[in-house]
Amino acid sequence: MTAIPIKPPAVSIKVTDLTLRFPVYGADAKSLKKYLAQVAVGGRLGSSHAGATEVTALSKINFQLKAGDRLGLIGHNGSGKTTLLRALSGAYEPDEGQIEIFGRIAALLDLSLGLDPSATGLDNIRLRGRIAGLSSREIDARLEEIAAFTGLGPFLAMPMKTYSAGMQARLAFAVSTSVEADVLLMDEWISVGDSDFQKIAHERLLNLVERAGILVLASHDIELLKLYCNKVMRMEGGVASEIVPIRKIGELLAA
Repeated sequence: MTAIPIKPPAVSIKVTDLTLRFPVYGADAKSLKKYLAQVAVGGRLGSSHAGATEVTALSKINFQLKAGDRLGLIGHNGSGKTTLLRALSGAYEPDEGQIEIFGRIAALLDLSLGLDPSATGLDNIRLRGRIAGLSSREIDARLEEIAAFTGLGPFLAMPMKTYSAGMQARLAFAVSTSVEADVLLMDEWISVGDSDFQKIAHERLLNLVERAGILVLASHDIELLKLYCNKVMRMEGGVASEIVPIRKIGELLAA
């Protein structure tokens, strides 16, 4: 009897009633509520217990994405965009609800994550590669290409603490964008290095975006979202709007 191969599920994201809460210790509930009211952003306050005030960072988020979707997230600072991206990346476990993602995830949220100043550039490529989800074999296979893209040459054998901020950013960017992602999560479009490096970095990032099945991009740059996204969702106080076509972003902003 011939075995019938099982077709892997298509890349997709399904978020159902996603709710995230965080305890804030040492904060007076009335003062915190007043601050949130002043800035008109952030989560909703819950009950206080054990010296902590509970903040609902995300409340009952529901949406679905399929291959080809390019979702832009808009909203004020503190509205929940980054928290949602981190939840999608697996950094936060839902307090309520469910996140179902089929496909390999690449989260370009914090390029400096996992970098060790005392380690060499090459060692940091390996460290950051593992954090990005690459196996040791995949890192070894891509090490030469990543090293060449950084343009750091002999500096890669030196401790990273001897690097300038720009050199560190170039190394982190090169590793983070070396992944093959089905689902790409980005908190703002990345721009690193001098003008010459920014040009090739933009091309590399654009190729990564084009290869990804799904893109979720949070940004304050409306023109950028219009350029790269086909859908948009607005976050406000941890609550998400319905997803609408990107052509309706003006209506969503005015709502």
